[in-house]
Amino acid sequence: MQTYKACYRSEIGPIEIVGNQKGISNLTFVAKPFRSDRKLPACMPECLRQLDEYFKKKRRKFSLPLLLIGTEFQKAVWRQLQKIPFGQTASYGNVARAIGRPRAFRAVGNANNKNRIPLIIPCHRVIGSDGKMVGFGSGIWRKEWLLDHEKKF
Repeated sequence: MQTYKACYRSEIGPIEIVGNQKGISNLTFVAKPFRSDRKLPACMPECLRQLDEYFKKKRRKFSLPLLLIGTEFQKAVWRQLQKIPFGQTASYGNVARAIGRPRAFRAVGNANNKNRIPLIIPCHRVIGSDGKMVGFGSGIWRKEWLLDHEKKF
C-alpha cells in the first residue's frame, strides 16, 4: 500500500506525518519543512487539522485512525499512554501498574522509545518516578514545551 507524507509546521519544529489510506503510521519532528505529497488520503489532512487545533489550544484529544506497529506489550503501553489525562503526567511505573505489569517499568520506557506516533500517542506525558523529564526522542526541551503548552491550555 502506498504511503504518503505531509508536513506540519509547528512552533517547535516541522513535523513529518506518514500514513496511507488506512491511517497514520509515523509522526516525526524533522530538521527542515518540506512540501506535502499531493492527493493525500483523508486521514492526512485530518491529522494536519487536528495538529493545528492542538497547537492553537483548541484540541485536547486526537481522534485519528492509527496504524500501530509493535508487539502486543508495546500496543498495550501505547493504549495506556492515550489514557493519561491531557496536561497531566504519569511515571513509567504508573503505566506499568496500569497495564498489569508492575515490574515492567523499564520495558514501558522501551515501548515509549518505540512509539512512532508521539504527540498523538502522548509519550511526552511520561516522566521519571522522581518527576524528572527523561526519555523523549524528540528532545527533552520539546517534552517540556509540550507539557507546558498543555498546562497553559
